[in-house]
Amino acid sequence: MPVILYDLCGADEFQRFSPYCWRVKMALAHKGLGWEERPTPFTKVREVAGGISATVPVIEDAQHTISDSWDIATYLEDTYPDRPTLFGGEAGRALSRFVESWVNTSVNTKLVHLVVKDIHDILSPPDQAYFRETREKRLGHTLEELHENRHERLEAFRLSLQPMRQMLKSQAFIGGMSPLFADYILFGTLQWPRVASNFRLLEAGDPVADWFERCLDLHNHLGRNQPAAA
Repeated sequence: MPVILYDLCGADEFQRFSPYCWRVKMALAHKGLGWEERPTPFTKVREVAGGISATVPVIEDAQHTISDSWDIATYLEDTYPDRPTLFGGEAGRALSRFVESWVNTSVNTKLVHLVVKDIHDILSPPDQAYFRETREKRLGHTLEELHENRHERLEAFRLSLQPMRQMLKSQAFIGGMSPLFADYILFGTLQWPRVASNFRLLEAGDPVADWFERCLDLHNHLGRNQPAAA
């Protein structure tokens, strides 16, 4: 039986933009596991697996139900040790936890201010109402205010990626010569605006943009097969 993945979607159920769900899809592909996706809008997440989580991704694998992208990755690593490793050992697992913390606190928090209105605009009306209420409360501004001033915040986002640029001077992936789950953490973050927004975030020739292009073609072009925002 394939793994069941509950995957966040827009009004178009084929528009899959969640950075955290993309982390899991890349991890499943890395492990060579088959999976079946269940498109899930924001307002239906609480109906998944008996309300196990307020967010997706959630996976069901045999008798196991797991939420949270990090917990899913560690579950896959521990449950399928005979398949390609996501971490490259316990030290790599610990370092990946650091990458997750960096991306979640330093990159995602700046990125969301740039594309939050675009995300709202691809949702169905019920999801738009939920998204507007929760995000405006969380971010302290209306979506329109954030959208209007986003060019002023763009440089701060680009600077948040400077550690990645420095690393790419000496290796092709965070995992070294080939990608590991740490790469998929940041990949998911950049796939998020690629799918939901046409706002240009990275300049041509940016090493991070080149790395992202390489990641789009991993696992039989899994990331690239998801259409970009029009």
